[in-house]
Amino acid sequence: MACAPGALGHRALWAVAWGLLLLVPVLAGAQRGRKKVVHVLEGESGSVVVQTAPGQVVSHRGGTIVLPCRYHYEAAAHGHDGVRLKWTKVVDPLAFADVFVALGPQHRAFGPYRGRAELQNDGPGDASLVLRNVTLQDYGRYECEVTNELEDDVGMVKLDLEGVVFPYHPRGGRYKMTFVEAQRACAEQDGILASAEQLHAAWRDGLDWCNAGWLRDGSVQYPVSHAREPCGGTGSTGAGGGTNGGVRNYGYRHNAEERYDAFCFTSNLPGRVFFLKPLRPVALAGAVRACAARGATVAKVGQLFAAWKLQLLDRCTAGWLADGSARYPIVNPRTRCGGPRPGVRSLGFPDASRRLFGVYCYRAPGAPDPAPGGWGWGWAGGGGWAGGSRDPAAWTPLRV
Repeated sequence: MACAPGALGHRALWAVAWGLLLLVPVLAGAQRGRKKVVHVLEGESGSVVVQTAPGQVVSHRGGTIVLPCRYHYEAAAHGHDGVRLKWTKVVDPLAFADVFVALGPQHRAFGPYRGRAELQNDGPGDASLVLRNVTLQDYGRYECEVTNELEDDVGMVKLDLEGVVFPYHPRGGRYKMTFVEAQRACAEQDGILASAEQLHAAWRDGLDWCNAGWLRDGSVQYPVSHAREPCGGTGSTGAGGGTNGGVRNYGYRHNAEERYDAFCFTSNLPGRVFFLKPLRPVALAGAVRACAARGATVAKVGQLFAAWKLQLLDRCTAGWLADGSARYPIVNPRTRCGGPRPGVRSLGFPDASRRLFGVYCYRAPGAPDPAPGGWGWGWAGGGGWAGGSRDPAAWTPLRV
């Protein structure tokens, strides 16, 4: 049966209107998705619905980030003042650390988040958390929990950091650290144990290391970009798949008895790493004094890796670092500087009293340079920096 022209026009208009109603939330969600904010559609049941950002949000050490979380429920029935908002961090599969809680006008941040965490308060239904001065320890997964008198719901947000993964072993040699010792070693070198996700991302960027190391979840893995017999064999496959390399995985190991190296992670530097070249190379003790003369300290391994990766420090000269190793960063590979790939080259742990190098120094933000213009002063000549007598006649200029 044919429809009357008036009825057909009415149905066509209704179809167009309904299509636009369906399209508006999709467009809004796509537009806001680029800002890591999720569009929340209203339900009809009145129950609490929490929505967080898909994927992850990314920041760097020292930055400010918003962990997005929005909620909806029938406010007319309950009112927003009775809603409890709670943020926690997942520190283990079944362990959580309190971050922030809010009930009406009462707000409280916990532990290391005090003074750094606050609600965004971008209108009703916004439970997003603003986190300032992001630290390495902030990396991980967070839960946003919204509770009213009868119901609750939880959303998950992952905070990732821009940075660099670096392998590490101490002066004592390879495969010498338990899990706790590996955690301590990374912290001493301005880092934290890397996550499996961070190691996998580093492997995709070309990290190739044939020694197994601890990760933050207690597993032991290592990345191989170029398969070879000593590193799992050309026929082996890893997390990356294929026979040309991958992330080899030993699984979860006994963290108090077994010993491996460590894969550490560090992020953006708040200060500056620079190379100090005395008129004469110095031993490690002299390197410490040389940096102090410039208002700095001897750089840690993680600080040198961060300066190489994020500040593009490129220097084809080995220098002392705080752990007693000698290394140098190469951004633009050349034959005379260690081969065809960029990276931080290592000379291992030379004799601290007999071997002589320059030094990589780290100056914290705001620390004054007592010798501006690229010059400092120190003991040289009669072995002063290297441990000899401090004759005033040997007080000579040192140049960066």
